Amino acid sequence: MAIGRQDWIARWTNIGDHHCLLGESNIKNGAVDEATEAWLCALTAFEVARRLVDEDDTRSADLSDRVVMGIQRLKSSLVRQIEQVKIAPCDESELLAYYLPAGDADAPAPAIICISMENETGATLLGRLLPVVIGRGMSVLVISHDDIPHQSRGQSEALLSCCLEYLSVRPDVDAARIGVFGEGLSAALATDLAASDRSVAAAVCDGGLWNWTRTRASISWITRAVDGAVERDATSARRAQLKCPALVVTGGRGIVSLSEAIRLQADCIAAGADLDLAVPRIIRSPGAEIENFVTSDDSIFGWLEHKLSSASGIGKVDQIITGDLAPRA
Repeated sequence: MAIGRQDWIARWTNIGDHHCLLGESNIKNGAVDEATEAWLCALTAFEVARRLVDEDDTRSADLSDRVVMGIQRLKSSLVRQIEQVKIAPCDESELLAYYLPAGDADAPAPAIICISMENETGATLLGRLLPVVIGRGMSVLVISHDDIPHQSRGQSEALLSCCLEYLSVRPDVDAARIGVFGEGLSAALATDLAASDRSVAAAVCDGGLWNWTRTRASISWITRAVDGAVERDATSARRAQLKCPALVVTGGRGIVSLSEAIRLQADCIAAGADLDLAVPRIIRSPGAEIENFVTSDDSIFGWLEHKLSSASGIGKVDQIITGDLAPRA
């Protein structure tokens, strides 16, 4: 690891620690809004540092602990409290999730099921998303990819359907405006949920590309060739999966390549489906490529906010968006 990168890790960690102290000072002085802002800045700084360290670096766990502590500090300043809730599927096992409400019984709000990347905790994803979602008027239910059973698509869909049902019966959630957001392999889980349940109003997902690629590879292995009929059937299957507006994030830490996503979008346009693409900005440094998650997340949740804002806000947009082309409303 380059010395310069080591310096950046220390610098961003120190920035996060400084904002934590600033938040504590503000809360003691009764400046609640300023404390909230400082703690949100700390969470972003810790996430930057976390992405700079290697997964097997001991500092990765230390930074994750700092994120958890930052979430705990925010509980003293947020008007609507972060809750740890239990989702109880039919098999009586329990899934622990984080929930941040944005509405109430008199004014139910849209809600997003947010599924972390593989090997990423729900707390880590929540810490990254809090600076993005607070103030947008959308509730979020955050779960970890690793807590979802993966023995079969049916099991994962059943558990995510329980999350959908949990939100739909909450009085502070508008059941007609529930979306799903998945990162990494969880983008495929988000597609499966949106494809299996028409009550999902918007999805940030892989558009079915992960399962389509695996199916195509299996067919190729069995037949040693993919003829035109099989290719047409696979393409039709991709289109059929998208029952709601979808945003496919390409490149970065995701599982979808830009070329695949562009072909998928062309298929969807031809079929009259509503699909947009987002291309995160990548910062290249010696020995590493770092996704600018701040602009990417703002773009993604700006898209969700637009799609879930009202029935009239769900329209067809045939374009590719980048981190700075979806301004926050």
